[in-house]
Amino acid sequence: MTEPSGASSDKPRRPVVVPALALVAFTAIGITALLGGLSEAAEEPEALGAGAVLDQGLYATKFVESRVTVQKAESQWDEDKRFVELVFEVTNKGDKTYQVGLPPAKLEQAFTSDSFAGSLVKISPAFPKDAGPFTFAQAKGGETGQLHPGVTSQVILRYRLKDNEQPPEKITMDVASFEYEPGFNSNVPRWQMVSNEDLDTMKFYPEIKARVTLAVKKGDAT
Repeated sequence: MTEPSGASSDKPRRPVVVPALALVAFTAIGITALLGGLSEAAEEPEALGAGAVLDQGLYATKFVESRVTVQKAESQWDEDKRFVELVFEVTNKGDKTYQVGLPPAKLEQAFTSDSFAGSLVKISPAFPKDAGPFTFAQAKGGETGQLHPGVTSQVILRYRLKDNEQPPEKITMDVASFEYEPGFNSNVPRWQMVSNEDLDTMKFYPEIKARVTLAVKKGDAT
């Protein structure tokens, strides 16, 4: 009998040559699919310097400078005091008065704060606890701890230097932001720090919006 046209059961099949590069690409795609797709790299916070203005949601903040100031002794029995100061121009964009506040003692405590200085969640290098910081806003009547709505205030964050202590060459701050959303246990919206929950520790950590570096300038006596 004549074999039907197209039958090739007894013929050896020719091997299909696949380029090595294609095999590598195919394998890489397969592994990626198994792992749930391409993972996005974590975004680095915006890098800013002196003179930059940052929209923090609740505050609009200009990072003016970092400087060393000397406060002259008022009498011969006193001594001069030296400080490292961080200077900001802060506008309260909310509809009520907020506090200047203090930077958080621990990163995981930061998310509860709505004060301005509470958003400075990490300051490097770290200063000793007895150095401060001391924070205040300049006002017509002197110093205040309050930031009024719609008002731009100069805010000072100050650390005291010991007698022979040299100031750092630069200071870097990790700065968080705020969003107007309902609270954790309430449907009433309010300003709160943008934070993410760590599922391993069940703690909330602030999302870093910007990393600001300021060179420390040598200041004049005051």
